[in-house]
Amino acid sequence: MTALTVLAAETPSLVQSVDWLAIAPVVITAVVGLAVLVADLFTAERHKPVLGWVAVAGLAAATASLLPLRAGDRSTFCLTADPEACSYVADHFTVVVQFLVLAGALLTALLSVTAVRDTRMPAGEYWFLLLSSAAGAALLPASRDLATLIVALEVASLPAFALVGMRRGNRLSSEAALKFFLSSVTATAVSLMGVSFVYAVTGSMHLTQVADRLEDVPGQLDTLAMAGVALTLVGFAFKTAAVPFHFWVPDTYVGAPLPIAGYLSVIGKAVGFTGLILVTVIAFPAYAQVWGPAVAVLAALTMTLGNAAAVRQSADRPNSAVRLLAWSSVGQAGYLLVPIAAAAYSERDQIGSTLAYALMYAAVNLGAFAVAALVARTKPLHRISDYRGLYAERPLAALSLAFFLLCLAGLPPGIIGLFAKVTVFQSAVDAGLGWLAVLMAVNVVIALYYYLRWTALLFRAPEGAEGPEGAGAHAKAPWPVAAAIVATAITALVLSGAPQLVLRVASGSLFTQ
Repeated sequence: MTALTVLAAETPSLVQSVDWLAIAPVVITAVVGLAVLVADLFTAERHKPVLGWVAVAGLAAATASLLPLRAGDRSTFCLTADPEACSYVADHFTVVVQFLVLAGALLTALLSVTAVRDTRMPAGEYWFLLLSSAAGAALLPASRDLATLIVALEVASLPAFALVGMRRGNRLSSEAALKFFLSSVTATAVSLMGVSFVYAVTGSMHLTQVADRLEDVPGQLDTLAMAGVALTLVGFAFKTAAVPFHFWVPDTYVGAPLPIAGYLSVIGKAVGFTGLILVTVIAFPAYAQVWGPAVAVLAALTMTLGNAAAVRQSADRPNSAVRLLAWSSVGQAGYLLVPIAAAAYSERDQIGSTLAYALMYAAVNLGAFAVAALVARTKPLHRISDYRGLYAERPLAALSLAFFLLCLAGLPPGIIGLFAKVTVFQSAVDAGLGWLAVLMAVNVVIALYYYLRWTALLFRAPEGAEGPEGAGAHAKAPWPVAAAIVATAITALVLSGAPQLVLRVASGSLFTQ
């Protein structure tokens, strides 16, 4: 008995204590999702809308649970032999991205309350899938080992496939879900191969240990390591809609319910950029010469092709408004990639510019989708021309959309959009990527055309009298949709009045490990 006691004292404990406060945002979201799914079994059809409000309350609680984590100094699920190697870290980077994800999901839920009821989508399944995807997206920025990263990526992605195809009997919705699923699965398979190569070289999954062991790779394994680094990036590049992994975006946004299209444009991108940042900046700094030029080229191609395709959208074509927002999101993804590329040539704190830009983009892009959801209630063809004269019909919605578009364009009074673009531009210049900074400036000018064209259309006189399609254009907006528009508009106004609220993210230290 004494020998066993001595042996137990000398053997490191494998039992880990769990920091429940650190993982609260993810746990709350997941638990509420399960509760909604179970409650759906016992809820009468006339009471199904209650499930939506339960989901909204759960996402609000998850967002509020980030307040105690503001210090950014918590971690859990660490190795007993190496306390610095943890699978879950709640640092400043994690808290900022989780706020973006959960607040974005909350706005999506507000928009969805009306959409689920009007389109008769199955409520229980819809809210469960949305909360599950949000839980995976919230887990990903805290993940600090490759296995957890891939699991979080899939938990965020798999429910999104089903959400895109949720409108039963709609051909566009089914095709969009299938295309999204097949292309995403292929990208994930490539990433898994890359992860297996990295594990074969380093013998570890934890990002900090991978970084240390890649510093001294035997010559015969160097090619395998480079291949692993390159392949691992593919899955995350797909989620960011970076060219050439962007082909699923326009059709998926058109086929998906509008709230889900907005969700994918913001939270889906946040997932991709978060994963890219973690694997490049934390795990693979030793191979910056591999991923740095690759990300720079991806940024250049993405912003150029996205803006060029957005310019080509015809105002009278059905779904042209959604397609323009889709291609615009591809172009914006190019800007978001610039600081990540810059981090390969300078300090890793450059990626703070990506987070600052992402916070601005999340608020204004979700706001644009909220206005699109409001207009679609009376003009379901989603044409850009449907917005002509919107100011005469709904002045507050028109002013809000105009402000969102000006923020995306980087023009006053959208000061936060201008400042965010300057921050990204500066990161490229500081890293010595002058050619990328020049290309970004050219693309910003190109984007002015389609943003200003849409903005001007809002204030033009409506063409003729309203037809059947425009009947009820003056109907009162559902208050959840109106609340989403007001929330995003106020956020964009506050950030434009006090841009330092977001821009300080670009200059601060985000990682503790």
